[in-house]
Amino acid sequence: MGWLKTFTNRYSQQCESNEHHHDTELKTRYYKSNFEQTIRGVEEVFGNKQHYEIKSVSKEHGEIFVHSKQSPALDIIITIITVRPLETAVDFTVSTEKWSPMGINKALKKQILAAYDALDQKLPSLRTK
Repeated sequence: MGWLKTFTNRYSQQCESNEHHHDTELKTRYYKSNFEQTIRGVEEVFGNKQHYEIKSVSKEHGEIFVHSKQSPALDIIITIITVRPLETAVDFTVSTEKWSPMGINKALKKQILAAYDALDQKLPSLRTK
């Protein structure tokens, strides 16, 4: 990745994981569970009423919208996709309105990695992809 893209990415107010992400830590993670188990696992991870508020769950679209009450306030969209009967993919999109002179993107990435770590504790991970 070029130095200009690295520099401008630092100030981005959105961070997401996806299948073809250039950062290996932010690639889509797969779990050996069905759709319902994965939804329950995500709801358990973000069920802490003190830190998070689940705003909506759309099982039809496989998305959960969560608002973080911590500082900085974050909006998190979790996308859950069934790949096979016992293989489910999970991606996160984290965004904030906050701006920082040092850059906020690192904190957003940290939130995604923490969410993946917590989900890894709830569901069996498939690290073969």
